[in-house]
Amino acid sequence: MIAPVAAPEESLNELRTRGFTITRGVVSRAQLYELKEALETAIAEDLEAWRGRQYTDAHMVLNLMTRGKPFVRLLENEILHAYLSPLLGETCILYAYTSSSMPPGGTNYSRRVHVDCPRVIPGYITNVGVTLALDDFTEENGAMELLPGSFVREDAPREDEFNANAELACPRAGDAIVFNARTWHRGGINRTGAYRHAVTMNVCRSYMRQQFDYPRLVTAEVVDALGPLGRRFLGFNVRMPVSLDEYYVPAEQRLYQPNQG
Repeated sequence: MIAPVAAPEESLNELRTRGFTITRGVVSRAQLYELKEALETAIAEDLEAWRGRQYTDAHMVLNLMTRGKPFVRLLENEILHAYLSPLLGETCILYAYTSSSMPPGGTNYSRRVHVDCPRVIPGYITNVGVTLALDDFTEENGAMELLPGSFVREDAPREDEFNANAELACPRAGDAIVFNARTWHRGGINRTGAYRHAVTMNVCRSYMRQQFDYPRLVTAEVVDALGPLGRRFLGFNVRMPVSLDEYYVPAEQRLYQPNQG
């Protein structure tokens, strides 16, 4: 029997105390190629589809699980879940799944100093962010900057404070930044002539609402490609019944399964 993947305790402690850690080798080189190719296709499709219309999320692709099998397979990545389960519980679910690429010669919506979760509960993490680098992050191509320990504060740091104390996170392609979503951070400025590609998941506790109703959003093809872990992660174990007929069913058929945290 193969032992389950476990996150190093020092990495989990780093995240709990500083607010973020870099996890090495989350995906293989072959998976990287597939993810990057699928993402570039999705970005091009969305830019064309929204041409001439208001499109505030240009270069950002939402709901990546609907944009190709490489993104579906990533939902069941054992290394990522080895971090998510100790931090959020083994019933945690996906809140949002987007691209977080930096366009060539500029920046995007992430440039402001911000957090990815509005709630502050002392000593309790409600959301964890995962940014998977599909290219090496560098200062020149817009690497993420994070302010260590800032997840405990409600107020946004001043620009000068952030500039003086933030750290540049430079994962290599295939690595991931795993962070408390209350950590204040921002994207950089891409001063190169090429995209700096990445994808980001925001993961939350199982009792929280998701950005989209993923069990209704995804196709049967996506569901069939996933095992129990991926389906649970998409929220299939915490669906709401809409009638008494859906409520009064045998336990194994219930939409909201027991013991979901």
